[in-house]
Amino acid sequence: MTITQSNQRKYRRNPRKSRFKPRAATLFLLSTIILSAVVVGAWFAGEDKINAIFAEINLLQRNPPMWLEAPMVTGKYLLAPTVALLIAVWGIMRVSPQPRVWSRRLVVGILLLLTGRYILWRSFSTLNLDTALNGVFSLGLFGLEMFVLLSATIQLFLMLNVKERRHDADRKSIAVVEGNFNPSVDVLIPTYNEPTFILRRTIIGCQALEYRNKTIYLLDDTRRPEMKALAEELGCEYITRKENNHAKAGNLNHALTKINGELIVVFDADFIPTSNFLTRTVGFFQDEQLALVQTPQSFYNADPIAHNLGLENVVTPEEEVFYRQIQPIKDSAGSVVCAGTSFVVRRSALEKTGGFVTESLSEDYFTGINLSAKGYKLIYLDEKLSAGLAAENIGAHATQRIRWAQGTLQAFFIKSNPLTIKGLRPLQRLAHLEGLLNWFASISRVGFLLMPLAYSFFGIIPVQATVEEALYFLLPFYLTQLAVFSWLNSHSRSAILSEIYSIALAFPLALTVIKVMLNPFSKGFKVTPKGNAHNKFYFNWNLALPLILLFIGNAVSLWRNLGMCLSLLWQQTTTPELVEHFKGLDLGWIWSIYNLVLIGIALLILLDAPKADVYEWFDLRRVVRLDIGEKTAWGVTTMISEVGAEIALTQQIPIELLPGQSVNLEITEENLQLNAEVLRTGIKDEFLTIRVKFPLVTVPQHRRLVQMLFCRPGQWKHKFTPGEFQSFILLFKILLKPRILFDRKADVNAVMVSKV
Repeated sequence: MTITQSNQRKYRRNPRKSRFKPRAATLFLLSTIILSAVVVGAWFAGEDKINAIFAEINLLQRNPPMWLEAPMVTGKYLLAPTVALLIAVWGIMRVSPQPRVWSRRLVVGILLLLTGRYILWRSFSTLNLDTALNGVFSLGLFGLEMFVLLSATIQLFLMLNVKERRHDADRKSIAVVEGNFNPSVDVLIPTYNEPTFILRRTIIGCQALEYRNKTIYLLDDTRRPEMKALAEELGCEYITRKENNHAKAGNLNHALTKINGELIVVFDADFIPTSNFLTRTVGFFQDEQLALVQTPQSFYNADPIAHNLGLENVVTPEEEVFYRQIQPIKDSAGSVVCAGTSFVVRRSALEKTGGFVTESLSEDYFTGINLSAKGYKLIYLDEKLSAGLAAENIGAHATQRIRWAQGTLQAFFIKSNPLTIKGLRPLQRLAHLEGLLNWFASISRVGFLLMPLAYSFFGIIPVQATVEEALYFLLPFYLTQLAVFSWLNSHSRSAILSEIYSIALAFPLALTVIKVMLNPFSKGFKVTPKGNAHNKFYFNWNLALPLILLFIGNAVSLWRNLGMCLSLLWQQTTTPELVEHFKGLDLGWIWSIYNLVLIGIALLILLDAPKADVYEWFDLRRVVRLDIGEKTAWGVTTMISEVGAEIALTQQIPIELLPGQSVNLEITEENLQLNAEVLRTGIKDEFLTIRVKFPLVTVPQHRRLVQMLFCRPGQWKHKFTPGEFQSFILLFKILLKPRILFDRKADVNAVMVSKV
């Protein structure tokens, strides 16, 4: 069975029909902006009714309920709620190092109560509406903050129930391993201009899958002769098409007309599966209602942010939070996000929903929504069963995130909108809403970066709160969140690192969100470039310029805010009116310092560090025998790649090795023999080390290398990111010792993998 001809004609005849429908989301946004502008204009103009309304609200703010006032006690007693909560959550995390049902619900319950308490305090006690100018900034900040808290609160609510699928995979894989359940599987590798060497290892990895009833297809959307030759050389099927309509989605839909497998697996051109990918996933399809199994995206290189900071094996990729925290809670809500690669889908279900969605750049996301809307189940298996290339510089990283933002937010303008499409349950819609709202957080982030400037340049105090009130209402909420952040996301990310990541791309993402809401289909699909190397530092001025301006602005603001605070402190006489007027001023300079530190680190992120090799090297130990002429030496690999290795010799050799010298190398555990050429020698950890390259590798040898380096089950481990304190220390060291000044060498860095 193939995708229906009628569906094909629909895609060709009217590929973007939804573009011509009224854009309710844009109209709603513009209406809200216009209405707000009218109210603000009337307020500034002194319109009596508007002034009276805000004056009444301001009066209520100055006279909040007693339960929203800090107790009249000394500071140490005001800290008591914070200390008690921190002790409580610390005790829970010690008893349950990994979140379990009871511990997660208990911690999430505490956070929800604290969030509610904080929102009430901010709503009824901290707004400054004494003038129109103060009011606009105060309400604006409040709105931005509440928007972020709305998304966070939805996420916390969904976190009350999280599903774990690994035990199900163990049970359901038995039928696959024993041969009792063996549906035909078509493995699709769509490609568009990716380098040949990347596709070569992807094809080899797919061919190494431990599953007989499979067929590998290379879907070439650039009609390159070298791609056809590669498919013939490696023995996989080759499919191309005359046109490139609908980019990746069109490529996949075209392939559906040429293949016949019961199940379809999609791997991006740079993603390589472990050999047990199919045995761990196919078994789930014994359930006839199941349409799709998604696995996490892992990466065999450091993301550009970690690389630029020199924290390649310390900081986890940004995507880890999504796959270790967000996807499990979406699974529990029945709203798993199809991520475009490393997933298995039932062909019949895909055909019934019209194939891959072509209306949006995020064809994967909306394809999953269509399947859910038809009543099919989607599940998420949190096992690292494949790995690919993360974006290799900060510019490519930004381009990728902008494309994701645009594609996801196109939900408001197409028929596959998860908030309106028929067939989804309320909980599913809520989970998708959280994902959509998350992209708007970039606008809030920009507002938070700009707000300290209002204190000094406009004399604005957007948050009227004393230090005592902040200790009593803000500190318990903030520090408890900080304490459990990493624990709730399975130690994939610290809160301070999340802040840094969000600041680095805040401006381009905020601009993208606004553009999409006004013109959702302004850009086409752009593939993230992969397989690049460079030997120089490169500063991305386009991304950095707004942050540089903000750094200067916050520095000036800090100086002026501190001056105002000190002058107020040194005044011999102060009136209650003066104290009330400047209430909250001291938060301004603290906020400026916070922004300066984070912006400074974000600017270092935008400085791309050199990358010495297009091939990735792995921290993998294997026993090696070296034959040098008639002499033999033994050693252990300290690093190894597809094109070379570094070996620590475990014995003295009687001859001197020189660059360019040929040696025969055998990796004994793999029974793999290779010809090698010496690049350099040196001393590392008191061992003589030899760096060699493999000048000529045959196809069988390359298959063995790829299987050893990329395809071993369990080799992609969950890494733990440093905690909040350790992250702070790391970032402080980076500020004091930036990589461009103290680590300018362009040498390969080994990626940590399982040694077994």
